[in-house]
Amino acid sequence: MKLRSFLGRWLKFNTVGAIGIAVQLAVLALLRGMLGVNYLAATALAVEAAVLHNFVWHELWTWRDRRSPDGTVLWRLLRFNLSNGLVSIVTNLVLMRLLVGRLHMQYLIANLLSIAAGSLANFFLSDWFVFSR
Repeated sequence: MKLRSFLGRWLKFNTVGAIGIAVQLAVLALLRGMLGVNYLAATALAVEAAVLHNFVWHELWTWRDRRSPDGTVLWRLLRFNLSNGLVSIVTNLVLMRLLVGRLHMQYLIANLLSIAAGSLANFFLSDWFVFSR
């Protein structure tokens, strides 16, 4: 992958990710802050909402040049959930348990730190596994 192409895709990935962060934090705030759902359950649901959001935009924009005409979008969605989703949920739940459960950090700040921890791994999993040529 050429550097210019790599940087362009990295910027798109992070743009989608930034909006996904807003989705995740909004769902987390709604579930935890307004509905009183346990912070770990709310985190898992919020992560999945962001994963689904991000997949749609990565499919339509970030990796649109790698879309296949044969309708394998469901296969890519499965791979995205098994890679990015799994990394995101595990990273978020482990770090939320530590930061909120043990260190008593505010849950939205802890969630931002948890998201950042899995971001780089998710880019490479997407590029090499989910949206591979």
